[in-house]
Amino acid sequence: MPFLSVLRNAFKAFDHDGAGWIEHADVSSILEILGQKLEPPAVKALIKEVDKGTTGKLDFSQFCKLAARFIEVEEDVGALQNELKEAFRVYDKEGKGYLTVATLRGILHELDDKLSNQDLDMIIEEIDADGSGTVDFDGKE
Repeated sequence: MPFLSVLRNAFKAFDHDGAGWIEHADVSSILEILGQKLEPPAVKALIKEVDKGTTGKLDFSQFCKLAARFIEVEEDVGALQNELKEAFRVYDKEGKGYLTVATLRGILHELDDKLSNQDLDMIIEEIDADGSGTVDFDGKE
């Protein structure tokens, strides 16, 4: 897995004496190198979740657990498609093979209640490009 080697290299760069530990103070810098700029309280909270002790240090395993939150895993496409179809069926209660954009709007709002109406409109507009008011799983509207 290429990302694991990236994590290992980043860890080694801050494990100056090769002891297998990095200081808590270095975590923020490493995450920033990996493209994650976090405020100090957020970094402290992440460290606290993976380092149950009060050593002030993380080993590579703990660091990987922390960094894993920022890794997007590419799943098996077939398995992902099956999960999506099953989720679609849950909301297609009448078995019509499609969802109305009103239903989709409700689902999106449930998933992220911070989405504004404008955000929802833009998402719906992209998904229901022909304006039919319905979306089926295969992308036919």
